[in-house]
Amino acid sequence: MNFPCVGLPVLFVGQREGEAGEAPAEPKVVGKTRLGGSLALPSARSAKKMFDLTGKTALITGSGSGIGESIAKTFAQVGAYVVIAELNAEGGQKVASDIRQNGGQAEYLKVDVSDESSCKSAGAHVLSTCGQCDILVNNAGIGHVGTALTTTGADLDRLHAVNVKGVLFMTQAFLPSMLDRRSGSVINLASIGGIVGIRDRLAYCATKFAVVGMTKSMALDHAESQVRFNCICPGRVETPFVQQRLKEYPDPQKAYKDMSATQALGRMGKPDEIAAAALYLASEESAFVTGSALIIDGGWSAGK
Repeated sequence: MNFPCVGLPVLFVGQREGEAGEAPAEPKVVGKTRLGGSLALPSARSAKKMFDLTGKTALITGSGSGIGESIAKTFAQVGAYVVIAELNAEGGQKVASDIRQNGGQAEYLKVDVSDESSCKSAGAHVLSTCGQCDILVNNAGIGHVGTALTTTGADLDRLHAVNVKGVLFMTQAFLPSMLDRRSGSVINLASIGGIVGIRDRLAYCATKFAVVGMTKSMALDHAESQVRFNCICPGRVETPFVQQRLKEYPDPQKAYKDMSATQALGRMGKPDEIAAAALYLASEESAFVTGSALIIDGGWSAGK
């Protein structure tokens, strides 16, 4: 590390420039840092590599594509054993295979997060084969376009089953073992639609506001156990799903520009940018973070 001031003349307090005088007494030393004299850096807190998940088991729902896939691959790259919990077998198996081919450790597990029994079975399988689950990422979610006049009760129920109950069921499958070990990180994927309202997304926003509220409540309920609960609130992210939807517009390029313009930075996010935030929340570097809603929205919520 370079310090641009090193080697420059030093003017002591009370001494005028160009004036002779005695240098002050030897600077006081506190720990490893010298106060009042030349700069000495404190020793590193440890030699441990940051953001290392070696020896950790992580389960990510909805990880057969998009943000979930990026999170799974990011975790595997830093040593985690990754369980790809995905309803779509083709996508889930491909992600697990890709991770293994790149030297990581992963398995595919078919899970329907809207089905409580499926979530319980997933929990039982992971705990029996891996011994524990250190990181749970509740990423699976679905969307809907509609207002109060066009959204049906069935629409709301469908989104609630996946986006809200899915978070609850998966958390219930793993939380008891985390509490027993007094260790664990639960990361819920909410949305900027859980922070601010979005036009024509009534049911979606209702469920994502619920995820933010659940995250904060869980964090408070279990804070003393050292199990942490946080959520990530992305803006629009350029996933394969979004790319496919863009093709359905009469003018895909215009639709892309319109979606990008929602963010102050003028672009959509990338799945890897969301995965980086998930890695932080999964790692020991975020040990003092719980109950947070981490906004990654390119400035969407900053104002107009």
